Amino acid sequence: MGSLWRALLRPYILTSSIRVALVVGMLLNVINQGSVFLNGEGISWSQVVLNFLVPFCVASYSAARNEIERNKTE
Repeated sequence: MGSLWRALLRPYILTSSIRVALVVGMLLNVINQGSVFLNGEGISWSQVVLNFLVPFCVASYSAARNEIERNKTE
């Protein structure tokens, strides 16, 4: 578990995951709440946060696991 946390905190993994979260999060927010934005209604902030948080977690975890596996074979 310690190696997973070390991999997750590597700057290039964090940077890449943030970029993925921004792009995918924006798309998910448009898909999930596009009509709310267009109609000027109140948006669900919990959905906004989750739409960015979930892609960040998925990208971070998959990059860290890939890093760990790659280091095992070297």
